[in-house]
Amino acid sequence: MPNRLIDETSPYLLQHAHNPVDWYAWSDEALQRAQKEDKPILLSIGYSACHWCHVMEHESFENEAIARLMNDNFISIKVDREERPDIDQVYMTAVQIMTGGGGWPLTVFLLPNGEPFYGGTYFPPDDRHGRPGFPRLLTNIADVYRNRRKEVQDNAQVLRQHLNQRMQNGRGSGSPGVEVLDQAARSLSGRFDPSAGGFGGAPKFPPSMSIDFLLRYHHRTKDAHALEMATVTLDKMAYGGMYDQAGGGFHRYSTDDRWLVPHFEKMLYDNALLARAYLDGYRLTGKPLYRRITEEILDFMIREMRDPNGGFYSTQDADSEGVEGKFYVWEREEFLETVGEDGELLASYFNVTDYGNWEHHNILNVPRPPELFCKLEKISEKDLESKVAAALPKLYAARDQRIHPGRDEKILTDWNGLALRAFADAAAVFGRDDYRKVAEANAAFIFEKLWDGEHFLHSFKDGRARFNAYLDDYANVADGLLALYQLTFDERWLRRSESLAQLIIDRFADEEHGGFYFTARDHEELIARTKDFFDNATPSGNSVAADVLLRLAALLGRDDFRKQAEQTFAAVQAHLAQYASGFGRMLAAVDFAIGPSAEIALVGGTGEFLFSYRKQYLPRTVIAAGESDIALLRGRQATEGKPTAFICENLTCKQPVTDVSEFEKLLGVC
Repeated sequence: MPNRLIDETSPYLLQHAHNPVDWYAWSDEALQRAQKEDKPILLSIGYSACHWCHVMEHESFENEAIARLMNDNFISIKVDREERPDIDQVYMTAVQIMTGGGGWPLTVFLLPNGEPFYGGTYFPPDDRHGRPGFPRLLTNIADVYRNRRKEVQDNAQVLRQHLNQRMQNGRGSGSPGVEVLDQAARSLSGRFDPSAGGFGGAPKFPPSMSIDFLLRYHHRTKDAHALEMATVTLDKMAYGGMYDQAGGGFHRYSTDDRWLVPHFEKMLYDNALLARAYLDGYRLTGKPLYRRITEEILDFMIREMRDPNGGFYSTQDADSEGVEGKFYVWEREEFLETVGEDGELLASYFNVTDYGNWEHHNILNVPRPPELFCKLEKISEKDLESKVAAALPKLYAARDQRIHPGRDEKILTDWNGLALRAFADAAAVFGRDDYRKVAEANAAFIFEKLWDGEHFLHSFKDGRARFNAYLDDYANVADGLLALYQLTFDERWLRRSESLAQLIIDRFADEEHGGFYFTARDHEELIARTKDFFDNATPSGNSVAADVLLRLAALLGRDDFRKQAEQTFAAVQAHLAQYASGFGRMLAAVDFAIGPSAEIALVGGTGEFLFSYRKQYLPRTVIAAGESDIALLRGRQATEGKPTAFICENLTCKQPVTDVSEFEKLLGVC
């Protein structure tokens, strides 16, 4: 018989709806029952595409004897971290304080009032890997709770104090300067892998925000090593097995240090962020590979992650038929039969062998750069490119006949904001009208399905929008709308971005210490109100909010927005200096704030100015066009009826120009 989770919309919770565990979703009902029956809470947090979450479910939550232990001694609550990142942040931080580490599945034991007193991640069904078996752990925790209650309560109180201290920060003084950017570049350089790209050893996660910073830093300083760190990483990831060579899009991370063997789940946020990293790499270097990868990522998102109404789904699972990666790997014979002509050559190119490159199977990857491969095989690069282009659709079509991995069709507001910006930026740079239409449809979906007229909701699934939105939702959508305005110059998108920025200040700002809380003032009260500055798998809401506020301030003349961004920098300044390499997105905002930044206004038509502007990499600029009352355009007049460009830098405007070559000279100093 199904348990209570059968009424949920989250695919992750629904996966557990037929467990023998008496699961609750996070709710007042569950917390009240724990208090009424004086039972500790077992909180289990994960997400649909998490491989080890599936393992723990199969080993423990489907086990009748283990379920009986849980039901007899605990109130068990299951949470989808993608639906309730507020709960995940609080209890992940608690486990990190207790154990020094974290991850998913997250397993936390709470007092009936929600205070944590013990936790960890994955627990096996019996003692192994240096971890206690889950049944033994359950028995011991239940015994401690019954017989050593005061000790448990004291520990929980101390932990809560540490937790609340962790969430606070002191306001700094002044604003970060260029030395913070220099320190961040040195920090990344110290961890850079010059042979395989990326930073540190295995596992390697795609460092999209660090790449963003390094490209900006190179643009600012002309530092060759910063560019090398960015481009080597972009190259190696593009040719590795973490990139889906046949279908486009990146998997979550590489389990080795060479980008060969991925954890096979695909996340919307990774691909949105990486599309922007490759797009900026293309704008700075002009390298065709980076344009190809950008377009393949976005085309994958349209083809496999897009809802018919314009939203984007969250994830694709790592597993197919219960086996991780089965959908993506190849046997040599199957590969040769699928490709047909040139099969042997392409098997060598994609590293497909009889014995395999991973557990006797083959993950498609390109271990030798195409130019080197062509020299060894004595063929032209154009000929190789033609053969690869002919083979990939065959491989994709053959793979499409397999049983596909599961897909989590939740549509999350913050991740859709990331996708919105990626499509808007790419449409501008590539001049692709289809990408513009995707971006506009996505913005329309967000406001039709996830906006109630006053507030955003965080998640949409099966026709239902649920859960109060978080800082990241407002910030990422505001960011995407600003990019959409600078693509279309449709003022409604700019005004909506401005309205969201104001809501961020009104509902999330910490007026005492600076920065923004993760939850709004009227959000459900948890044991701690988190405030996150670190850019992890996704950029922190504080980073995105600061960046958006600065750029809106430049466009709209909103000095209050600029001051709010500066207060965010002040709140995090000590952390920036100490952990500079962990703030890629925040450093982008700092880079803009330090300047020199420029505001560009086009009046009397865009002429050739817009094409010239968009083909260049100018990360510290904003642009507006058309007839409007916004500050950057107010009072501007075309010269002699011709399209005219105004460039202002550091609050000082240069002479308006009508000649594109003069315009490009002025852009050269931006």
